Amino acid sequence: MNASDSLALSPLLIIAFTAVVVMLGIAFRRSHAVAAGLALTGLTAAFLSIGAAAARVPRKVTPLLLVDRYALFYTGLIVASAAAVAVLSYRYFERHDGQREELYLLLLLATLGSAVLVTSSHFASFLLGLEILSVSLYGMVAYLKDRKQALEAGIKYLILASASAAFLLFGMALIYADAGTMEFSHIRGISLTGPGFPLLLSGVVLIVTGIGFKLGVVPFHLWTPDVYQGAPAPVTAFVATTSKTAMVAVLLRYFYLSGALQYRAVFLVFAIIAIASMCAGNLLALRQTNVKRILAYSSIAHFGYILVAFLAGSTLAMEAVGFYLVAYTVTILAAFGIVTFLSGSERDADGLEDYSGLFWRRPAIASVFTVALLSLAGIPATMGFVGKFYVLAAGEAAAAWPLVIILVVSSVAGVFYYLRIVVTLYSAPVELAAPIQMPSRGGALILVLLAILLIWFGVYPAPLLNLIRITMAGLVQG
Repeated sequence: MNASDSLALSPLLIIAFTAVVVMLGIAFRRSHAVAAGLALTGLTAAFLSIGAAAARVPRKVTPLLLVDRYALFYTGLIVASAAAVAVLSYRYFERHDGQREELYLLLLLATLGSAVLVTSSHFASFLLGLEILSVSLYGMVAYLKDRKQALEAGIKYLILASASAAFLLFGMALIYADAGTMEFSHIRGISLTGPGFPLLLSGVVLIVTGIGFKLGVVPFHLWTPDVYQGAPAPVTAFVATTSKTAMVAVLLRYFYLSGALQYRAVFLVFAIIAIASMCAGNLLALRQTNVKRILAYSSIAHFGYILVAFLAGSTLAMEAVGFYLVAYTVTILAAFGIVTFLSGSERDADGLEDYSGLFWRRPAIASVFTVALLSLAGIPATMGFVGKFYVLAAGEAAAAWPLVIILVVSSVAGVFYYLRIVVTLYSAPVELAAPIQMPSRGGALILVLLAILLIWFGVYPAPLLNLIRITMAGLVQG
């Protein structure tokens, strides 16, 4: 690997180096503030290095990694969301006793695994990035070991993620047995009518199973509400945004480069998954009274929406996926940021009663939460509305009318449970056992920035859309 390769991979190298520094720092002297500061500094440096790396792309670094504008865009999104989670985590874990420094080490490793995923062009790097991400998430989900729900969530995630990894690995083995290669682009040239077609198709379906679990779509969604509820609030934000962004990015790259989406059976499987996710996610959320579980089931529906655009298979569709992912990431970080700030040392603020009359006690926090919920519902003047509009436009351009109709109808149900939380925010205030703690300055700044982005790109999305168009052009050229 020469200097140009190192520069192209600089965001990943900086994250890996920061993880080593944090680990050594913990070994010499424990300090929550120092560990959090080092992690945030490293993530900031990694984000800033993307500009320098962009001067060396597209670049293939060994057969395993392809660094192009597409990879750098999603790496930037992943690193930015991880940095926001690091800021949100500091005040949250400061309230808890015990050792807190290792959380930032796990966060960095999970971010590194996510970045490896979005640059993967080979099954070996795909699996390596996935395992780095998954193993780190096991520890993050169960980090508050004194909470039974956290331990239960961690064990469930461990067992189900291990099973899904086995499916994924077996699918890779079947494709390799038929194609004789593990590079995404080389698989594209395999004939669909040859004697190995059933073997190839079986492998693709097993890979869909592994990816579907990480995205939490139906029928691989059973872990989602329990893990969202049991994990610490900032960890839930990371699982809902950073890890899923990485999986969508690798999903697009693999199915675009390998041409697997042209298989009619694969298209049909994804269509069924999208329909089931949109319907089940929205309908099951209607019955929930736990805010974390509501957001968990809504995430199932949102990734069903993303699959609608993914199935359209056009350049517009890929742009729609990119914009929707950015909108979803910003919105969920804002929503779970509010949950984080309202949570205490004993439990997270995940019941609807915790938000009753919040506007009359903390109007600024309630206003940010309202903007996030309206964006999730797809109300105009928010990023969520623009994202959903582009997904519908992509589906309409591909004449995928059944998917478009189901998306519209199921979204109506989604508006109900989001507005139910909004109504709770502005209802008559109730007496609380403990006062609401104010967020730290860094956390407050993150919340304000996220709220501004939700409105700004909801009203004027052109700069972000132009950036995404360049990104997707990089995928096509890569």
